[in-house]
Amino acid sequence: MADAPTEAPERNRRRLFWPGGLSARLLVLTVVFAALGGAMAIPPALAAYERQWLLDRVRAAELASLAADVAPDRVVSEQLKSQLLAGAGVEIVAVSNDGVRRLVFANARPSRPPYVVDLRPRAAGLGLFAPFQTLLGSGERVRVVAEPRFRPADFIEFVATDTELKRALASYFWRLVALVAGVAALAGVIVYFALNLFLVRPMQRITFAMERFRADPEDPAARIQPSGRRDEIGRAETELGRMQADLRAALNSRARLAALGEAVAKINHDLKNMLTSAQLASERLAASKDPKVSQALPRLERALDRAVKLAADVLVYGKTQEAAPEPQTVKLAEALQEAAAEARLPDSGVKLVSRVAAADQVTADPDQLHRILVNLLRNARQAIEHQASRTAPGRIEVSLETVGGSSLIRVSDNGPGVPERIRERLFQPFAGSGRPDSTGLGLAIARELAQGHGGDLSLSVTGDQGTVFELRLPGAPKPKLRRTRTAA
Repeated sequence: MADAPTEAPERNRRRLFWPGGLSARLLVLTVVFAALGGAMAIPPALAAYERQWLLDRVRAAELASLAADVAPDRVVSEQLKSQLLAGAGVEIVAVSNDGVRRLVFANARPSRPPYVVDLRPRAAGLGLFAPFQTLLGSGERVRVVAEPRFRPADFIEFVATDTELKRALASYFWRLVALVAGVAALAGVIVYFALNLFLVRPMQRITFAMERFRADPEDPAARIQPSGRRDEIGRAETELGRMQADLRAALNSRARLAALGEAVAKINHDLKNMLTSAQLASERLAASKDPKVSQALPRLERALDRAVKLAADVLVYGKTQEAAPEPQTVKLAEALQEAAAEARLPDSGVKLVSRVAAADQVTADPDQLHRILVNLLRNARQAIEHQASRTAPGRIEVSLETVGGSSLIRVSDNGPGVPERIRERLFQPFAGSGRPDSTGLGLAIARELAQGHGGDLSLSVTGDQGTVFELRLPGAPKPKLRRTRTAA
């Protein structure tokens, strides 16, 4: 809530064009790509312009050459020749007919051979980079060969300096650059606004809704309203709206549970004090010689023990979260022996069969592994002890094997199995295990501890023949040779 005012100017600033946003990058990329597309059209356009410019000079030179054919005695004065060549913009005109090349007009011989441009259809023609060769040249002369149009001949050719051609190409090139730049800018802006309207703005709307929801999940304005689009943007809006609704419901439920948990913790603390006082009173009653008191006292003590255990389990589970595990190498046989003692297996008629060798090790937090094993062994013992009309001796078997780089600990018993009605919610808090003395927190806590290690606790098999739980812990040490050891 406190961050919302400080984030509001930032969100407003991002609604506009800003250099680090998607809009700015989209505009720049669009203009760049449009400019590149236009730049690719410049070489062909320059080549076509140069070809047409040279063909115009060819026609002018061809018309000038006709003057020699119509002049008296086919003799043209020097003055007229100079005027014709200047009008055509050439220095030399020649015609080839029947394989014989005839020089029609010539002002002066070039000092060095000119480079040749053949405009006949059978020739290769101008290349895309020929105009740039002309532009970057040093004022050389060019010899142009083309088919005649106004007179019968094999071809007509002229020689001229490329200075005027270079000037015309340069002017046309800069006009093309200006045109491409203008078209690229216009196309970029048009494409930008189109993409901004259909893509960027909807994505900004989704982003702003996420930011406002993070700042204040209870803010009604943070709830996104789907636009009704049927594409990926519409699906993202719909899913975001559903996620916001689910998170809002989860946050409300969490707030109610937090308030309830705080109240339960206070009540539980007072209840535990009361139960302690009741236990003290029961100890005093144990000294009584009254037979009725002696008969009722064991039931009272069991009820008080169950109540104290329930209060303790509720306080343990009510913690905000378990401490992060500190995995280390643990000898499973020793951990199993300590857990069996705390689970009161030696004092009961249930036999523990350990198929774990003394050297077998697992990677786990020692304290948390002890709590997991105690919960599993105690649950198995209590299930066997509360089985009605039981004749066979109780038995709990523990084994270890390595599966896919993980340690797999199996805890099996020959008890009555887990009732079908609670199998799906067996690991849920307060779900119970079907026994009257169960708090329903042991398996929930054990699974939470296992998942904190990166592993898991699952119910593998259950039925009339017994139950098997599997505890998976990652990072299995190198397996050792195993031998069978039986402990009561």
